[in-house]
Amino acid sequence: MEVEKLTPKQLQDVFSYHAPKPDQVEKYEAINKAFLSCAEVINQAMPSGPGATVAIRKLAEARMAANAAVALEGRF
Repeated sequence: MEVEKLTPKQLQDVFSYHAPKPDQVEKYEAINKAFLSCAEVINQAMPSGPGATVAIRKLAEARMAANAAVALEGRF
């Protein structure tokens, strides 16, 4: 199954700044709090090294994707 390319308008939307709307602030805070909690557990439980670095980096990427999903309101 082939996925259609994004239109120029969709790309502009994805790569634009979206100021938080009042109803989104609580969602961002909940997402950030949950990912921070998980990162703190990993930081305390894992020995320093590449595995811990990758785990924290992937959490940061997932947090950014979750926040983008809120910002884009399901459009991407």
